Parts: sequence; C-alpha cells; structure tokens
Amino acid sequence: MKKNIAIVMGGYSSEYDISIQSGNMVYESLDREKYTPYRILIQKEKWVLLDDQDAEFPVNRDNFSAEIQGTQVLFDCVFNAIHGTPGEDGLLQAYLDLLEIPYTSCGFYQAALTFNKRDLLSVLKPRGIHCAQSYLLDRGQEVRPDEIFARVGLPCFVKANRAGSSFGVTLVKEPGELRGALDAAFREDDEILIESALRGTEVSVGVIRYKGEVRVLPMTEIIPDGDFFDYKAKYEGQSREITPARIDDTTRDRVADTARFIYETLKMKGFSRSEFILVDGIPHFLEMNTTPGLTGASLLPQQAKAAGISVSDLFESSIQQALED
Repeated sequence: MKKNIAIVMGGYSSEYDISIQSGNMVYESLDREKYTPYRILIQKEKWVLLDDQDAEFPVNRDNFSAEIQGTQVLFDCVFNAIHGTPGEDGLLQAYLDLLEIPYTSCGFYQAALTFNKRDLLSVLKPRGIHCAQSYLLDRGQEVRPDEIFARVGLPCFVKANRAGSSFGVTLVKEPGELRGALDAAFREDDEILIESALRGTEVSVGVIRYKGEVRVLPMTEIIPDGDFFDYKAKYEGQSREITPARIDDTTRDRVADTARFIYETLKMKGFSRSEFILVDGIPHFLEMNTTPGLTGASLLPQQAKAAGISVSDLFESSIQQALED
C-alpha cells in the first residue's frame, strides 16, 4: 500500500524561498508507485496543504492532518525540507515526536544543537575538532572592538548565530567595517559569532544514512567568485563547485573521518552537510546543516550523484529509514 508523505516546506526564516525549491524538488522526484506525496506549506500565519493547482487546504495542527473534499488525509511520514526555523532548529521535530509521526531529519535535540553554531562548537572543541578562534556577542552587550580583534584578528567573519544560507554573514577586513557587519547579523539573530578568517581550501561534505548505513559522500571543493561562499555564490552561480574535491587522498580521508566522527558523535540521523576549511591539510570545522538544500543548485544532490545515488533513491532511502526507526 502506498504511503502518504507530507513534504513540509517554507518556514519562518530568510531561507523560505530556498525551502520551497527544495520541497518542490522532493515532490517531483518521489516514485508515485510507492508514495503519495503532499506539499505542506508552513508559514507563521498558516499551515496548508497545496494541491497541484496550488489550492490551499488547512492543516489541523492537533493531529497534523488535512481534509480534501470531505476526505481526511493522514500522513505516514514527514519529509522535512524546511531550512531554518521551525524545521532545522528542532521545533518541528519535537512537535512530530509528540504526535508520533516519523520524519526524515535528525531529532529535535540534534537539530537545536547544530542550528546554534556557538553551542555546537562548544560541544565539538573538547572532542578534538579543530575550529577557528571565536568571540561571542549578544544584542545589548557592549561592543569592544579592540578586544574582539585581539581575539580573532583581521580579517574576521561576523555571523548570525542561528541562520543559514550565509544570511547575516559579513567578512570584515578593516576595523571600520565592524559596525555594519554587526547590524547585518543582528537583523537575523540576537546572538552573534565572530570568527577568525581561516586561510585555506573550503570543502563541503555530506554525511547521510543511506539504506541503513552511515555514508560519507564525495566532498565538494568551493571556489567562490567573491571573498567567501555567500548567498550569491551558493544559489546564483557565483562560485565554482568541484566534486570530488581536488585534494590528496590523505587529506580526503582526514576530512571524511572527521565528518563521520561528528555525525556519529552527535547521534545524527538523516542528511547532514558539514563545512570545513583546510589549513595545512588539517580540517577546521565551520558548521553543520541538518536540512541541507535539495535544489538543482544544492551541494548534497551533487555529491550524491557523484556517489552514484540518484535524487529519487536519496529521498526514498531517507523516507524508508524514517519509517523503520
């Protein structure tokens, strides 16, 4: 019997449009002989099921169901394609746990931890993971530029602590650029992470559960046209992305081992994509995405393809894993 799959998309963050693209990619790719997919649009003001003509049917949040022309639709599994809150920070996962509905992404604790860059680094550093030097700043806290630059140096990155797709990220090269960078980050979050700008090769590596096994995908080398891998580089073609990355076998194994260690240490499930800067062959961890982009321009599908995994197989494996857990 075919399974009803709710593909949740949208969300409450600046990554809304990307999430819609990811969700539509999943919707178009699922095998209709095995699944009946439904698109569920989540916004602050409404949760609705969209049919193929984009007609809207309200979602009953008491049991996460919808009624279409007098017929109640319940879901066997939720495919989480929301980037940012509430799909990547644990809120949606906790809600689905209470309803006992399986879902494709990691659990609520892992989502909350990885979405908070500062907390994640505090967990991984004692485990021996190399990271950039950092400085923490909250809204309302006194800004002490001399203290900041003494800690992280110049250039440095100013980042919104809980945001994705490089929203709220600025590369600061001169002291006078700090205030504008802080303003941009505070538009996304009330917590900021300021990090030293590491010089080296940037690589992105997907770690997933595929057919029940943890698998490290071929990694991607990132060569942005600008100063770093920002929104335009990620989604508007202003970068070169080379998969597999042009690094030697020893370095590749070191990155793969580190990415797998992080995935397994955090007791992850589902998809993940971690970013590293290679400094003298040593991977320095930047961040982990637990609902990475699934658009045609996204890295995880590129890496899966390089591993011989089609997007339909990638998505199906994630659903089956969720149903079996």
